[in-house]
Amino acid sequence: MKFDIDGFRAWKHKKVTLLGMSGVGKTYLSSLLCGHDWFHYSGDYRIGTRYLDEAILDLIKQQAMQVPFLKNLLRRDWIYIRNNIKVNDLGPVLSFVGKLGDPERGGVPLDEFVRRQAAYHDAEIAAMRDVPAFIHKAQQIYGYPHFVNDVGGSLCELEEPSVIDLLVEHTLILYIQVTDKEEEAKLIARAQSDPKPLYYRPGFLSEQLDIYLAEQGLAYAAEMDPDDFTRWVFPRLFHSRIPRYEAIARPHGYTVTSQEVAQVRDEKDFLNLLETVIERTD
Repeated sequence: MKFDIDGFRAWKHKKVTLLGMSGVGKTYLSSLLCGHDWFHYSGDYRIGTRYLDEAILDLIKQQAMQVPFLKNLLRRDWIYIRNNIKVNDLGPVLSFVGKLGDPERGGVPLDEFVRRQAAYHDAEIAAMRDVPAFIHKAQQIYGYPHFVNDVGGSLCELEEPSVIDLLVEHTLILYIQVTDKEEEAKLIARAQSDPKPLYYRPGFLSEQLDIYLAEQGLAYAAEMDPDDFTRWVFPRLFHSRIPRYEAIARPHGYTVTSQEVAQVRDEKDFLNLLETVIERTD
C-alpha cells in the first residue's frame, strides 16, 4: 500500500509489514507497538508453531530415541515432547534449520541441510499467506485496531512474487535499511555471535559453498566447521540481500534507516516516522 499524508492519517486500521535483516529493529518495533494496541504477527513464530512444529518435534524425538531411558518412555507413551518456541527466542526453529558442516562438530550433512532449507522456505511462504487471515482475527476476535507483521530476514529470498503482492495488497511495506558502516559491522557481529534461523537461496548457497571449500582447501561440506562457515557466509548473505530488499521497497513501500528506528520510543514516534517517510517519498 502507498499513501499520501492525508490518506495515511485517515487510515483507520493501520497494517504494517516490517522488512529487513535480523537485528535491524523489526522485533523491537513490533514489541513496542504491541504495548500500544497493535497485534504483533511474527512470521518466524508462526513457522515454528504451525508449519515446522511437527518436523521440529520429529527431530527432537529422533535424538531422544538414541537414549535408552528416553526411548523406553517415548515408545510406551509415558512422556510427550512439545515445542516451546517464543517470539523472542526462536531456538527450536534454529535447531531444526541447523548449520551446514561436519556432523561430528554439530553440523548437518549437505543433503539433509538442503532438505531442511526447502522445508523452511515453504513454511515461510505459508506463514506470509496467513497474514490476511490474522489481520481479520486481530480485529474481529482480539479487538486490535492495528497490525504489525514482523517478517523473517529471508522474505526477500523466497522468489515468490505472489507473497510480495499479497503483503502489498494488505499492508504498508516498511524496509529498515542499515546505512552506517559501524552499525552494519555491529549487526553482522551480533548475528554471528547470536545466530537466527537462516535461509539461503539454493544458487547462493551452492556458489558460496564452492568458494569456501576452495579457500579452506576442503573437498566436502562434511569437512567444514559449521560455526566457521556460518560466520564466514553471513556478511556475504547480508550484502546479497540489500538489492533484493530495495527491489521490494522501491516500487511497493517505504525505506527508513536503522538509526531512525532506534529513535522510536512509542507509537507516536512510530507514526511520526511513517509520516516523515511518506512525505520524503512523495
